[in-house]
Amino acid sequence: MTSTSVSPTSVPLQSIPNATETTLEAAPADGAKLVHRPRRLRRSGALRRMVKETVLTAADLIYPLFVMEGEGQKEAIPSMPNCFRYSLDLLLEEAKTVWKLGIGAIALFPLVPEHQKDNAGTESYNPDGLIPRAVRALKQILPELLVITDVALDPYSSEGHDGIVQNGQILNDETVAVLVKQAVVQAEAGADFVAPSDMMDGRVGAIRQALDAEGRVNVGILAYSA
Repeated sequence: MTSTSVSPTSVPLQSIPNATETTLEAAPADGAKLVHRPRRLRRSGALRRMVKETVLTAADLIYPLFVMEGEGQKEAIPSMPNCFRYSLDLLLEEAKTVWKLGIGAIALFPLVPEHQKDNAGTESYNPDGLIPRAVRALKQILPELLVITDVALDPYSSEGHDGIVQNGQILNDETVAVLVKQAVVQAEAGADFVAPSDMMDGRVGAIRQALDAEGRVNVGILAYSA
């Protein structure tokens, strides 16, 4: 065999007379200057499995469920075709269907009666409110179902805002104090994750501190960007 340079990535071993693996390893490699080598990630089955294309299954989904007071009630949501608000009894049946389909997580959103709303969102941290009752009921029939709860004041606010309003301004810190109470009540009811959807500064840190102080260290805080 001559000393002609051979690229081990482009010349089959069997095409080189009397070549051996040792011969190829010793041969100069013009490709040594390559920086991008995708084949590095194809060396073994474990590597190939790790970097293969993402497969989306029902287990990867979070199903939003909208709950309202009443019994035997199912109400269409005009802005969301084929989505409905359910009274708690029907919500539980919908959750069972979702679980059977392989969806392991739901996110709860309430429709609160107008007479329960005020500027301070006090109904949001009522232990016997709509969301805590829904969480407890869901965990009773489907204990392995991941339950995610929305943390915000707008469903409970008479002003329709995510925060307490005073003289046309949102009171950030006062609102955070209410959001903390809301998150703790939801966690005590059995929520696996609380998910702040408001825009108050500092609320994630405050919620985390309060949950930990109440012994709810395993309750997560989920960003909606996730």
